[in-house]
Amino acid sequence: MTSRAKNTTTRIEVDIERNREEANWVKVIELAEQLKDKSPEYMCLSDFLIGEGKLENYLEEWPPIEANADRAKIGLIDAKRYLTLVTNDAGIKAGVAMDAHLLLGKLHYACSHYAKGIDHFKAAELHNLSQKKLPLRSLRIVAESYAVNGLCLQKDTTATTKFKKAEKKEEMSKCFSLAADLSLLYMQKLEKETTGTTTNTGTHSPQPPATHKSLGVILEQALQEGPMLLLQQNKPDEALEQYRAALCAVETQGANAIRLKFMCQMAQLILQGLVGDKYKPPSNSLPKASIWKPKYYASLNQFVPKNECEETILLLLIAESMAVRNAVLSQSPEFKEIRLSAYHDAIMVYDLLAIATVRWGQVALLQESLERSMKFSFEEIHLWKQHGLSLLATGRYVHALAILKEVIRLEPNNASNCLLAAKICYEHLNLAVEGTNFSIEAKKKDLQCNSGLLGRCYLYIGIGYYLQAEACLLKKDKEDLMNRALESFKSAVEIEPNDHLCHYYLGLQLAVMGQIGDAQEHVRISLDLRAENSSTLHLLVLLLTAEREHKNALAIVENALEEYPDCLNLMYVKAHLELHEEGGEKALITAKQMLELWKNLYEGQTNSDVPECDRKSDTRSVFQLYTSEMSDRDSSSLQLHNTAASRIEQALSEVASSLSSFSPRPGPQRAWLLQVEVWLLLAELYLALNQPADVQQCIQEATQIYPLSHHIMHMKGLLHMHKQEWPEAKLCFQNAVAINPQHVKSLQELGLVYHYLGLQGLAETTFREAAKIDPKNHVTWYNLGKVLEALGEYEKASDAMATALMEEKNNPILPFNSVPLCFE
Repeated sequence: MTSRAKNTTTRIEVDIERNREEANWVKVIELAEQLKDKSPEYMCLSDFLIGEGKLENYLEEWPPIEANADRAKIGLIDAKRYLTLVTNDAGIKAGVAMDAHLLLGKLHYACSHYAKGIDHFKAAELHNLSQKKLPLRSLRIVAESYAVNGLCLQKDTTATTKFKKAEKKEEMSKCFSLAADLSLLYMQKLEKETTGTTTNTGTHSPQPPATHKSLGVILEQALQEGPMLLLQQNKPDEALEQYRAALCAVETQGANAIRLKFMCQMAQLILQGLVGDKYKPPSNSLPKASIWKPKYYASLNQFVPKNECEETILLLLIAESMAVRNAVLSQSPEFKEIRLSAYHDAIMVYDLLAIATVRWGQVALLQESLERSMKFSFEEIHLWKQHGLSLLATGRYVHALAILKEVIRLEPNNASNCLLAAKICYEHLNLAVEGTNFSIEAKKKDLQCNSGLLGRCYLYIGIGYYLQAEACLLKKDKEDLMNRALESFKSAVEIEPNDHLCHYYLGLQLAVMGQIGDAQEHVRISLDLRAENSSTLHLLVLLLTAEREHKNALAIVENALEEYPDCLNLMYVKAHLELHEEGGEKALITAKQMLELWKNLYEGQTNSDVPECDRKSDTRSVFQLYTSEMSDRDSSSLQLHNTAASRIEQALSEVASSLSSFSPRPGPQRAWLLQVEVWLLLAELYLALNQPADVQQCIQEATQIYPLSHHIMHMKGLLHMHKQEWPEAKLCFQNAVAINPQHVKSLQELGLVYHYLGLQGLAETTFREAAKIDPKNHVTWYNLGKVLEALGEYEKASDAMATALMEEKNNPILPFNSVPLCFE
């Protein structure tokens, strides 16, 4: 009979231990009551187990946070009574008194009785515990005890002297450090001993991820407080090491949430520059082994970051993979809470990744990551917008516009999204009509829901009409669009009189329409509002040349280049002014400086291995070089051009790329196109200096970069004209016009060649075609007059010559529409 009772007691004890490890506290209390009834000699043990069960069961429902403290003071009375019963000599004899003190410390922490909690930890002699192997449940109790002791010390305000405060901080650091190690060790052992663990469903399932036993509020808080305390003590390098140690521990499912937070916090620490000069790359050596230390990853082939950039981006990419793995694809209402929680974790990671990748020039990585985020970002505006901006930053403008259209749908009252879409259309996609429509839509949204962007809406509408007018060939429609642009710019100035861009564009539109005096007035106002804008200075220089003030214009350009020595736009204008005022030799020096500057700015950029944001770049205007060759809004211009011509030239480029003798230069083609323009400028200057051999060399250099460009064919035609090789010149100009039918300069030269060959009818037709495209070009009208005179139509010739004289009065050294679009 005695043997049977002993066997029953042993079985109950085994069941109790199993249920304690599984945190089945209701069953633990039930079994402890049975143990007390069957074996009175286990009274102390039973009381301890009942007290423990009541405490843990209560805290599972009501976590130990300050908001629940008043409730805990009543709800934990019973647990406190049972645990207090075993803190006497009988409890010491039974071996449960120390554990009871540790749990009472936790209980008083839950009730916000921090000083009492500290007293219980002192009674348990927590600071003298020897490191030895512990059962799973005891390991958690000790881990939580160190955590709670540190948290109680943090809340306790009894320390007054400087020495006492320093002593308390040192003890807190020690507690949090031990709690962190023991917590991670506990989770590793728990995962190892738990059988039948369900694997994470991951992103391939619409269901939320499987649940795992978590660290709990106390241990998670203690893990986070350790590094925070070190930061408060101005020890960011030690905080960084503590984060690293925690993240190097072998991963467990239950600690994934805290690992994700740690990665983000550690990334923030580095990005904020708090470590500064104290930063040291992580070492390959593992922390010192100990029985109370978790297991760490160890491998001969581990990647070890060498600097802040590598470490931060590595952290965030790992964090992103975890966030994506935890994402919930199902849109069912029952999964709403867990879906939003996972989404907010992902948002935190992606925002930090955006900061890190942009700072260190790895935007392509961000774009790839955000691409993956789309599968769980249904109707979530923030990530859609981030994705659109990342596509814009990587130069994928068509895709960026498609994403922005979705963003506009998701944010129906936000005018700024429409303006951004319009900017992409204007600046990168040559979609003037679509850009205008987006701007008009933005205006409607702003009128419905005032966002303070009405002036900018009118400005963008004006830009759209301005670009449409530049592309329009019908005189009536062109005038109508120019008037619409003018009215829009005037409205923008009325609404935003202190916006330099509004005055800049109004000045530009007035200049294009021949109202030079009014244009100058607005340009000068724009410069008063923002004197450092290179585009406005560029426009002012052209306005001065239209009034024949070439010397003043040259002086302004030279002063501007002292401020912006790397602005190719201004250098290009300077070269033409020098050619006009001081001769070709001086202009040639400037053009050679441009070539040298191109090397400094873009040689690194043409290396495809260098990240785009790490490549050298001077100012926002360098990518906006609008030379006289590009002023017709042709296919290599960033502004509006004939779409059909662009497609033809693109097709020819593809043909050239397929030729065995030609391979495209590496890197962004826009940078190479800029070099082509510099070579063509040099060729133009050498031609003016009557050095045809040098012209030929410049043409060859440009041809190696972009063999089928109509700009190059035009320059070849000029060289043949210089040599009076009329048939060859005619062929070159015909080829240039075939590629881009709106290239006015090629049409002008082709008309002259026809004239010299005696083909006056073809010459007249060609000049009239050029006049349709650019009716204000005095060269076209003058040459048309010569052709009409040769045809004997003297009255018409006289009219054409008169038109040429009239247009020449307001004619700048380069066309007004060669000024770059400006959005800043």
